Amino acid sequence: MLIIDDDSRNIFALKAVLKSKGFDVQSASSADEGLQMLRRHKGIKIVLLDMMMPDMDGYETLGVIRSDEKLSNITVFAVTAQAMMGDREKCLEAGANEYVSKPIDVDLLLDLLKNYN
Repeated sequence: MLIIDDDSRNIFALKAVLKSKGFDVQSASSADEGLQMLRRHKGIKIVLLDMMMPDMDGYETLGVIRSDEKLSNITVFAVTAQAMMGDREKCLEAGANEYVSKPIDVDLLLDLLKNYN
């Protein structure tokens, strides 16, 4: 699993929880770094993608993932603090498999992850 988030505190907390549940978790602090990791490490099956990042946001990153035939089958969970009406639909339309709002409900995330393991 790969967490792509520009906030190191989010990465730290989420990584700690997921590792304690037995997940192999890597992280990237930018979309560009995350895309490079996805291209290098073929074993990554799930991405937790922050939608609000500087430089390249999650929507643009999703577009790159979905348009690259080597990456297009990766499961992507859109993660955002933008829990506004219509955001879930916008993320799913952009190509996300699931939508999780911040602060992350870990039990909900774990339930969603069961569907993709």
